[in-house]
Amino acid sequence: MRVSALIPAAGMGKRMGAGINKQYLLLAGRPILAHTIAVFQQTRRVDDIYIIVPEDEIPFCRERVVDRYGFSKVRGIVAGGLERQHSVFNGLRAMESPEPDDVVLIHDGVRPFVSQRVLEDSIDSARIHAAALVAVPVKDTVKVAKNGVVLETPPRDTLWLAQTPQAFRYALIREAHERAAADEWLGTDDTALVERLGKTVHIVRGEYGNFKITTPEDLVLAEAYLKEAGDGLQVMSDE
Repeated sequence: MRVSALIPAAGMGKRMGAGINKQYLLLAGRPILAHTIAVFQQTRRVDDIYIIVPEDEIPFCRERVVDRYGFSKVRGIVAGGLERQHSVFNGLRAMESPEPDDVVLIHDGVRPFVSQRVLEDSIDSARIHAAALVAVPVKDTVKVAKNGVVLETPPRDTLWLAQTPQAFRYALIREAHERAAADEWLGTDDTALVERLGKTVHIVRGEYGNFKITTPEDLVLAEAYLKEAGDGLQVMSDE
């Protein structure tokens, strides 16, 4: 049973306003995407990595990220689609000879602080349950509102913030994407497609430090997070 990581990084990063796609912004002197790939490169149980980027960025990604930092587990750099869901589907179709029970980890390219513990737990959960979602409990009270009026205050202990990776057996996530594509249905994440099939998704307890870098403020937070964590984080070294 192989474990493959799909890393979608095809977003345009408009909220960054930096004139460059967010996955290539520098964090501690290296592209954010390089930090993210490094975690999977260093994880013993991950066999293959597929990166999904806009088609016109494939040569840049290969030269400036994959080749430059020697990511030997990268089996392919795949052209993304119009939406993230389309990009992930492209990645699934690009995988080399997958078996039905192989595990697929789908992880945001700009979420570089995922820990080895979370990856290990995600792989184990997918092998046992077929579908797993990394998530953390909501800290604040959440209100359901419409037109500026509160309709409901759901119990906080039932609410979780979804993160990545989201982990699946290959046959299940492939079926979920094929069904969604046939129905022209867009979900908010990959587990939504699996839920749509009536399948159960199990939660893997995540970590609040596993945040996604989408705004300039996130990048500042990421730099501070690196400085505070020091050697405790598995991030790329300049050595």
